Amino acid sequence: MFERKDERVNLLILSNNPSRASFRQRIGLYLPYLSSAGISWKVEKLPAGYLQRSRLFQKAREYDEVLLHKKTLNVLDAFLLGHYARTVLYDFDDAVMYGPSEVEKHFNSHIRPFRRTVRLAKMVFAGNEYLADHARPFCRDVRVVPTGLDVKAFDGLQKTKSKPLVRLVWIGSRSTLSYLERISPVLERIGRRYSNTILRIIADAFIDLNSMRVEKCFWTEELQNQQLIDADIGLAPLPENRFTKGKCGFKILQYFAAGLPVAASPVGVNSDLLRQSGAGVPASTDAQWEEALQQLIENKSLRESYGQKGKVFVKQYDREVIGKQFCSLILDAMRS
Repeated sequence: MFERKDERVNLLILSNNPSRASFRQRIGLYLPYLSSAGISWKVEKLPAGYLQRSRLFQKAREYDEVLLHKKTLNVLDAFLLGHYARTVLYDFDDAVMYGPSEVEKHFNSHIRPFRRTVRLAKMVFAGNEYLADHARPFCRDVRVVPTGLDVKAFDGLQKTKSKPLVRLVWIGSRSTLSYLERISPVLERIGRRYSNTILRIIADAFIDLNSMRVEKCFWTEELQNQQLIDADIGLAPLPENRFTKGKCGFKILQYFAAGLPVAASPVGVNSDLLRQSGAGVPASTDAQWEEALQQLIENKSLRESYGQKGKVFVKQYDREVIGKQFCSLILDAMRS
């Protein structure tokens, strides 16, 4: 845990939805480290109603710092929070300045609230350099804080013995399932060529394939790690646009922690993770995806080699490493 400091900081954490995956991985994972560092904290969900939000913002006077997670603010909310809060910190891990649909269009409804929120913050925590570059024109102190995970939670798990299958796996959510659907023609061709392949989907929604069996695993926090361990190849397809460039590559880190080689679109952080780890194969076109999967399916020793490289590489993203960085930045903001 983080070494306790002499100073104590009282932190109010605000989120639209503390149960969302982004909050769990960006904030929730590090709450024990905050306590250990002498940072007392309280998490509050931003209410929908104006009066309720106004009352919540008034409570900011009782705290040294307010950490706002991902939510961008309208004019009135920004005025109230800026009026009552001593110090505002802002954390985000998605391209919230752009919408996930019609991403190449310029929507002031996304860009202006983002700029307004970043200007309000004394310090901004961005999930990657691409996001940080968008924030730097509006805040003097922008830090890159990668999304971490509990790497050690995978250490005691063993692969369940099964039939001689090669199991592809994709983990995600209903909102990103379309990324997997984009390579479904490739998966159909792979299924026709390799009868021993199977696709495991760990999510809250699924697709079907005609030529490859699909295992549908509803996501649960308790089972996801073992379900990944029992797979053989991780899939991380992404279209390339200014919204997806803001993605932080979390599923690739999960695959690495599970000891899986990865086939991934070299978009944004994905490209960096593949290059730096040497634990996967980049694929942009359908032809490249098909070639990457063929290579990994046919070569078990290559899969194992990539898997070991990924397990070593991902240690730098362990929650203890990122948690210490996170706590240090919160304390730095208070000291400055």
